[in-house]
Amino acid sequence: MAGHSKWANIQHRKGRQDEKRGKIWTRVIREISVAARQGGGDPAMNPRLRLAIEKAKAANMPADRIKYNVDKASGNLEGQALEEIRYEGYGIGGAAVIVDTMTDNRVRTVAEVRHAFSKYGGNLGTDGSVSFQFKHCGQLVFAPGTSEDKVMEVALEAGADDVIAGEDGSIEVLTSPTEFETVQQALEAAGLHPELAEVTMRPENTIDLTGEDAARMQKLLDVLEDLDDVQEVFHNAGL
Repeated sequence: MAGHSKWANIQHRKGRQDEKRGKIWTRVIREISVAARQGGGDPAMNPRLRLAIEKAKAANMPADRIKYNVDKASGNLEGQALEEIRYEGYGIGGAAVIVDTMTDNRVRTVAEVRHAFSKYGGNLGTDGSVSFQFKHCGQLVFAPGTSEDKVMEVALEAGADDVIAGEDGSIEVLTSPTEFETVQQALEAAGLHPELAEVTMRPENTIDLTGEDAARMQKLLDVLEDLDDVQEVFHNAGL
């Protein structure tokens, strides 16, 4: 069950999130809004809303602000209409990139995404051009030094699909999207707290980039992530 280490990328992501805490709140509010609008405002009956609220709490969003945005999206308060749009493209060295957005103006959003790709060395593709290279799944990553045997025992018993040991000692647990919450709760109950826990688009294969190519790819990813309408950016570049 050996696998490619994800620890450096995770630490970079956490650092980037700390740098732009205000934008994290904006993205979480959008996720809460869409989740509540589509599945209702009761977290107990809406798994996507539960995950969005957990993200909000992790970003230290006050409970009253969370409630306000749930009520707003549920129809108790007036709010703007947002739609979800996914864009696919290629970065440096042919690396695959998926950009998930939420927007009230798709013309603006596609123009900004296309401009970022073209200006920083990538190309915006068509629907389905790269998504087949990713798997929609739950992912939980534990820091180096965590007991692999304990993680494996608890995770697999709770219904996880796989447990992968990274080259640097980190441990990755993969689940189906529907089993993510169950596995996460079982691990937390066993005293195993992941550094990263999310439902994501995980690349099936990695394209390793080094030197100038890696720097150019990171710049493209950073620019895409900084766009106001962008929620998540997934890629298969090994940086």
